[in-house]
Amino acid sequence: MGKKCFLVAGLGVGVTLLVLWLAGVFNSGVIQPGRVVPTRPVEEPALTDQAEIIVVPVMYEAVGTIRPKTETNIEAQVTGKVLSVLVRAGHKVRKDDKLIVLDSRGFQTRLESAEQGLKSAEASHRQAGEAINAAKAASYTATSTWKRMKTLFDSKVATLDELDRVEAQYLQAKAYLAQANDGLAAASAGVKQASKAVEEAQINLGYTTISANTDGEVAKRMVEPGDIAFPGKSLMLIQTSGSLRLEALVREGVIGKVRPGVKLSVEVQALGERTVGIVEEVVPSADPSTRSFLVKIGLDPIPGLYPGMFGRLLVPLREKDVVVVPVHAVSRVGQLETVLIKNGEVWEPVYVRTGNVYEDKIEILSGLRGNETLGMTALEAGGESK
Repeated sequence: MGKKCFLVAGLGVGVTLLVLWLAGVFNSGVIQPGRVVPTRPVEEPALTDQAEIIVVPVMYEAVGTIRPKTETNIEAQVTGKVLSVLVRAGHKVRKDDKLIVLDSRGFQTRLESAEQGLKSAEASHRQAGEAINAAKAASYTATSTWKRMKTLFDSKVATLDELDRVEAQYLQAKAYLAQANDGLAAASAGVKQASKAVEEAQINLGYTTISANTDGEVAKRMVEPGDIAFPGKSLMLIQTSGSLRLEALVREGVIGKVRPGVKLSVEVQALGERTVGIVEEVVPSADPSTRSFLVKIGLDPIPGLYPGMFGRLLVPLREKDVVVVPVHAVSRVGQLETVLIKNGEVWEPVYVRTGNVYEDKIEILSGLRGNETLGMTALEAGGESK
């Protein structure tokens, strides 16, 4: 009985292993590049080409962010309630365009009060001017009388008491004149101070209307009607249109190849664009946590390029030999890639693994050694794959 159970169990295990083998569980399923595709003989291709060996640079990729070269932070110069915000993010603005309007009633009242103070100071200045004119006239009369009396006293015609009385009037007139001069100087200072107060009130009133100080585009709006604006609080960001750059972090082992003025390739993946930028600035201190340097690369205007986009800085390190074939020489079926090569007198499809694309050529990472003769159908040569 036990022997029968053992045979049944062995038979079950054998059947299970057979099913798993037929299902391919014991096969890796990975097709090695370079293996010939098992297929029937291939017909003579319409076109032929050659697998080439070319020299290409090995690139170091530093990731970064697109940022504006010039970004203006709009802040209030005075404290006030926001009445209206005239622009939103994305709006184009010109210099002196109105952006934000603050409540100006308190500043208008202060201006009117300052103007009243100026009028009062000007009236005091006029009175001081009239007083000094009177003091000058009195001083002139007293001086003339004193000189005449002194002459009479020297001639023994006038008495000493008369001379003393006239001299006292003369000295008193001089004191009144000096006092009038001091009053005029104080009145002039008062007018000047009142004028400054009016000027300050006018400036503060002008600050209640916040305008753009340059042409550009509103990048961010951080205030709404009803908010309180005060000095130091950011209300809006304006970026200069058309001036963008890539700010990327470059590791310390590569920074020697990145210098101001050097032209390097920049790739913007979202746009599928690759352009050339010029290194404008290398911050001369590394981030101690990442051991990398901040590099700023100026970019030419690209349609659809906006601040905040992801970009890559490509820094050439060295050169290497790679095997390349025409892009359309590679046929794809699912995830399998093949090229048709001539082996003796027959044409055979061979599995390959591809890499980077260089214009109309594609890198073959494995499967070819270079200088093989390639075959392509007319359809493939025209730009389509099987």
